[in-house]
Amino acid sequence: METLLIVIFVLGYLAITLEHTLKIDKLIPALAMMAILWAMMAFGVDGFTTWFDSAKHSLMDNFGLLEHEEKMHLLEETLLHHLGKTSEILVFLLGAMTIVEIIDYFDGFATIKTFVKTRSKKKILWIFAFLAFILSAIIDNLTATIVLISILQKIVYDRDSRLWYAGLIVIAANAGGAWSPIGDVTTTMLWIGNKVSTGKLISYLLLPSLVCMLVPTFIGSFLTPFKGSIEAEDDTPPKSKYGPRMLYLGLSAIVFVPIFKTVTHLPPYVGMMLSLAIVATFAEIYSNKKIAISSVDPDSDAHSHHSPVHSALTKIELPSILFFLGILMAVAALESLGLLFNFAEGLKQGTPLLGTETAGTQISDLVVILLGVGSAVIDNVPLVAASLGMFSEPLDNPLWHFIAYSAGTGGSMLIIGSAAGVVAMGMEKIDFFWYLKKIARFAALGFIAGAICFIGIRIFF
Repeated sequence: METLLIVIFVLGYLAITLEHTLKIDKLIPALAMMAILWAMMAFGVDGFTTWFDSAKHSLMDNFGLLEHEEKMHLLEETLLHHLGKTSEILVFLLGAMTIVEIIDYFDGFATIKTFVKTRSKKKILWIFAFLAFILSAIIDNLTATIVLISILQKIVYDRDSRLWYAGLIVIAANAGGAWSPIGDVTTTMLWIGNKVSTGKLISYLLLPSLVCMLVPTFIGSFLTPFKGSIEAEDDTPPKSKYGPRMLYLGLSAIVFVPIFKTVTHLPPYVGMMLSLAIVATFAEIYSNKKIAISSVDPDSDAHSHHSPVHSALTKIELPSILFFLGILMAVAALESLGLLFNFAEGLKQGTPLLGTETAGTQISDLVVILLGVGSAVIDNVPLVAASLGMFSEPLDNPLWHFIAYSAGTGGSMLIIGSAAGVVAMGMEKIDFFWYLKKIARFAALGFIAGAICFIGIRIFF
């Protein structure tokens, strides 16, 4: 039965990876894989001899001796446990996405355009690289990429030049998202899963992530596409006078979430809901419209499209939310049977380097680097989800920070390797092989340089 479950997972995983080839949205195989795995576990629960206790992070004793009713009760409890942990991530992401959409409703991101006062292509590259690095740490790398490419389209009119900018923005955005607990979905997973803390994550990864961004940007600044000046752009007036105010309020509200978690020790989604409530209140006040997040009153619904909150909720990427639900719960199924735990133990025992703490660190580094390379080919969310079940290291162990770095930045090596890359590919119609030929080598150099920096910091500090 375990072999059949693994085959189903691999086939579903393959369908997710081949999303563009099969012309099927990746949320479909993710949801199907989740439902089938848990259903088969329910049908075959009496045939399993091992069960993984996620709370204690160890295999249960004498699981095979339990009665059928006891096993089913344990399966239901485990399913509810994983659904709760997954929902924490999803609710957090829903809140963050809504705040970002509210900012966009007031055209707040147009304020960033005022920071660009030069026509030098090289200076514009550096400005956008640092904006991507900083902004992605606050509003996540996907949203930062969308915002900056949208602004870039209003500044750089030559598409050939803009493709180069977009490629390096993807690298910078992924690097910036790696050192922030709210900068990337995978980092958020580690943070909410109590594997990393905000302070340690920043102290461990800020410099390696910065190196990962600086190396490609520095090399790129000497290339022909970034020489000379751009044409003068047309000045378009902002859509709302409240744009700058909502931008700073929204970003401050998102940054407040880690502070709220540190002070109250409550899950991050609680702080995100408070931040959303505050931003939504100001949004409704500024729009001078009736609050209508949801209502059964037809008269209220007739005016709901005027509400910035309602408008923001209709623009949220729900397919992404459902994909995260499917893939995280599918990985949880394999974790519950102890398959990921056994795989990790087999990996450690099957490596002759092990036996000392230094050797263990070496093999862990190799596995994590391979995870980073793998995230360029397949989605990094299931890779990190699998790592959560494979390793049992405590909070703020350097292994978790290295995983956050590798999964966050390794995806830059292919245009399809990260959410930021995929959205840039769609917005600018970037060809897969063009990115592979022109940008991938810079992303690889940045990834390697940042990894060396991280290992150096861990050794000497």
